This record gives sequence, C-alpha cells and structure tokens, in this order.
Amino acid sequence: MPRTTKGAMEDEVSQAVGRFEKEYMGRGPLDARAYLVDDMVLVRLKDVLTPAERKLAADPDPHRGRDLIKQVRQQLIESGATILCAAIQEIVGVPVRSLHTDISTRTGERVIVFTLEGRPALAVG
Repeated sequence: MPRTTKGAMEDEVSQAVGRFEKEYMGRGPLDARAYLVDDMVLVRLKDVLTPAERKLAADPDPHRGRDLIKQVRQQLIESGATILCAAIQEIVGVPVRSLHTDISTRTGERVIVFTLEGRPALAVG
C-alpha cells in the first residue's frame, strides 16, 4: 500500500536534500524544491554558493574560479552520494539508479536528478 502522497514525498525529499547540503556541504540552500517525474526525482536548490565561492565565481578567468567551484562541488557530492542516495531511497521507497548534478556559478542554483529503479508508489490525494 502506498505510504504517502506525491506532494508529501516531494516535501520530504526537499528537506532531506537541504539538510544534506547544510550538513555535508557546509551551507544549506535558500530554497529547495523537489519534483517527482515518473521514475526520477528532480531537485532544484537556490542560493547554494558560499560568500567565498561567489567571489571565486566573479573572477574573469573561468579556470581560476568557476571551474574550480564546479570541480570541488562535484567531488564533494560524489563522495557523499551514498549518504544522499540512501536518504532518497528511504523516502521514495525505490532504489536510486544514478545521481546527476550541476551547479550554476552565475545564479547559485544547483540541480540534482536522481533516476530510480522504478516509480514510487504513491497514495491518491
């Protein structure tokens, strides 16, 4: 029997990813929204850059700032992927197949896409 509604599951995922960003990455987002789409979970995080990262992103040489931020953030999320995927699996009740992410150093937004082994079972309502 399905355990929760789509909206409740999306809210729970948003909170879990926001906590992960705060605890694991050092700074939580200003806003986190999750969307269940078939066998995927899309998470959009706003304002995730630290003040130091914003200064690096402003450097006119992309190799000195923007690329460095992306590389560090990618490495951090890859090293914490097991923790993050386990949290998502716990919420949606379906194993995570893969995790994809990118961050905009211009807007400070990060997008995370989790592909799942199947569709989550949802309650109607």
